This record gives sequence, C-alpha cells and structure tokens, in this order.
Amino acid sequence: CPLYLFPGSELGHKYFCVNSSCGVPSTGLSATPCLTGPTAPAGTPRHPTAMGGSTGGGAAVPQPYSNPASEVPSPAEMEPDRPIGYGAFGVVWSVTDPRDGRKVALKKMPNVFQNLVSCKRVFRELRMLCFFKHDNVLSALDILQPPQIDCFEEIYVITELMQSDLHKVIVSPQPLTTDHIKVFLYQILRGLKYLHSAGILHRDIKPGNLLVNSNCLLKICDFGLARVEEPDPTRHMTQEVVTQYYRAPEVLMGCRHYGSAIDVWSVGCIFAELLGRRILFQAQSPIQQLDLITDLLGTPPLSALSAACEGARAHILRGPHKPPSLSVLYMLSDGATHEAVHLLCRMLVFDPAKRISGSDALSHPYLDEGRLRYHTCMCQCCYSVPSGRVYTRDFEPVAEVPFSHSYENSLLSVWQGKELIHRFITEHQQGKRVPLCINPQSAAFKTFISRAPPRRLVRLRI
Repeated sequence: CPLYLFPGSELGHKYFCVNSSCGVPSTGLSATPCLTGPTAPAGTPRHPTAMGGSTGGGAAVPQPYSNPASEVPSPAEMEPDRPIGYGAFGVVWSVTDPRDGRKVALKKMPNVFQNLVSCKRVFRELRMLCFFKHDNVLSALDILQPPQIDCFEEIYVITELMQSDLHKVIVSPQPLTTDHIKVFLYQILRGLKYLHSAGILHRDIKPGNLLVNSNCLLKICDFGLARVEEPDPTRHMTQEVVTQYYRAPEVLMGCRHYGSAIDVWSVGCIFAELLGRRILFQAQSPIQQLDLITDLLGTPPLSALSAACEGARAHILRGPHKPPSLSVLYMLSDGATHEAVHLLCRMLVFDPAKRISGSDALSHPYLDEGRLRYHTCMCQCCYSVPSGRVYTRDFEPVAEVPFSHSYENSLLSVWQGKELIHRFITEHQQGKRVPLCINPQSAAFKTFISRAPPRRLVRLRI
C-alpha cells in the first residue's frame, strides 16, 4: 500500500546569485560571487564483479540526478518558495540549483559565532557533512560562498533533497508493510555501520533525523550532536544527548562515558516504533523513561549498573524486582515475527557491553530480504546490464579512513574559529563548480527567514 509523505519543492533561481563572468571576490553579502573553476563532472559508478548465484531480474537503477543544465525549468514553471523543516540549529529549504536545475536542500546555520561551543559544534558538523561518502548518510553537495570575514555570521550548506522523514511516515494513516520496515531498518543500520567505522557517534538517532524519499531511499541526517568516539573511558562525555524517547539506559543513568551502543539502542526503539506505529518508551521524564525500560527488560543485574550515577542506581535498587516481559513485543503488530522480535531483543539490551553492534545486526537473517530489495532496485553501488543485475562486492561499506577531529585542539577562540571555518569553506570551493551566494535583497531570502513550513502530502512507493 502506498504511504503519504510530506514533499519538498523547488525554489526559483531568483534565490541564488551566480555570475559566470565575475573575476573578483565578493564583498559582504554581495550578489556577485567569484568563479573558482568549471562545473565538476558527475561521479561515475563503481563496476564491481558479478555476485555469485542469481543476478536478479535486471531492475532499472533509479536516476535521482537526471536533470541536466539544458532541462532547467523557466522561472514561470517554478513552484512557490517553500521551507521544508526546522531543526534545533537551523532551517532547511527546498531550492533549485541554478547551475543545473537540480532540486536540492539548503540548510541555514545561524548564530554560528555566538560562543566557542557553538563555533566548535558547527565546524564539526560542517566537516562531517563534507567527509561523508555513503548512500545512506546525508552529505554536503556544496557550501555557499561566504562573505568577507568581518560580515561572516551564517553558513548555508546545500545537501541532497529528500521528500520527508521517517517520523512523518510512522504517523501517516496508511499501513507500513513488512517490506517497508525491512528496507528502512537495513538502510539505517547500513548508514550507522559507516558512521561507527569512521569513529563517529550520531547521538540523536530518531525518526525525524532519518530522511526518506518516495522510493523508500533513506539517509541519516542532522549531525549537530554528533562527535568522535572517545577511546579513553576516564574522559567524561555529556549526558545531554539523544531525544529522550530514544535515549539509551546508560545515558539515562548518568554514565560519564559511552560508545556506539547508544546509537544501536535508538535504532532498536525505532524498529519497535515501525512495527507498532507508536513510540515504545514514551515517558514524561528521564526517571519515568528508565522505569518504562525496566518494565519491559526487567530489573538489570548489578554488573549493568556499575557505571551509573548514585541516584540512578539507588532508584533502581530500591524499587521492586521486575521480571522481563519481552513477550509483549510480539503484540506490536502482525509484523512482529520471531525473527523480528529476536533482533529487537538483541538491540534493546540494558547492558551496552552485551548489546548487538550495528555491524552484527546487519548479519541477522531478518534483514536478508531488506538487503536483497535494496541492492536489487534501490542502491547506487550495483547496476543493471541486459543479462541481469551486477552486485557490488561490499554490500555494507565502511569509511576509508576515520574522521579526524584534531583541528579542535587548536580552536581556542571564537575569532579563531571564524577564521578556520571561513578558510575551510573557501578551500573546499577551490577548483570546483561556480560558487553560489545568497541575494539578501530578494523576496525569496526574506521569506526564507520568516515563513513556517507547510504540510503537504505525496505517496511513497515500494
């Protein structure tokens, strides 16, 4: 059955300023950017050797970027200006790139240089978006040209445009099939394996941060709370992470150090939410959140409480002993089969040391059909030939190198951070496409900073 989703839409060329004859740098919020090079050619797909066994049915590979510059629609054909979402650290709009007519998402990062903490967070997210190279992780396609450093206050990042997010899918009125759930869960874990292999903890995995298209392609987004995994267990990490409903018990209990297992817990909560179409642990406070978790999993052993703060440990130990009640997971829906509940129980383990990893979860037999469907007709790493489907050698690739955050050691002041970010964006644009910049006098820009997002619907296909 099709699902209804909220779409993005395009914004006219009037939003951007581009000048192919410019030869001087822009000043302030100038509408005349500087050319840094010709348009970069599109990347060519990999050609892996054929996978053993059946080659599939030769399904066509989706072509999400099929609008060449010659097909740029005229301004009269453009839809009205429209935002598509707001987050904790910015606003996102659907726009049209005037260089090739491609519909993209434009994220505004405001108030970047209010303080050093904000400066570091934005720089980290910006570098991550430029680092990512994975089909299930949102990455930066471009960064708008910054003004002179004295006027530099906001950052605009262009990413791929996705039509909706998983939260809107879950709360939609039409049913989710088992195929939907398996394809979504496979892509979440596939993207998570890549992030963790790069040493990155997302720390806010939730349905609203999982973008989807009408063909069920999924990408993990919003890295405002992400950070590099801390190998030293004596180093304290903040507990102000992860939306409460998806927060792992070790974070709820005030553990000073945690790892990638907190993201796997969040995925387990989302898995249960996909099955039951309701939030699994929906509490009013962190203490009640912890109580709901122990109601399902039972009272944890003392070994699982060793890193908890004194207050959380005392709260659990002074309460009555609770036996596990995992059998209620079979009542989530008809899709809660034995295989589904088995995988769910491996994710929702109180002790993070015993919780399944994202990489191991991908090997669970429940996801075999999701993997097959994704690589048969949805991925960009496999391709079709007249004789059938040619599969990649590596279905779930990892990062080629870990993400480095050594630059943060030298970031000691807001002004220094502004200089580093300005230099990073400028160097990132060198030798690439004609840069874009904002026209602050346009009606589109003024609307961009004032209008609320609409709620429109589109069907999801699978």
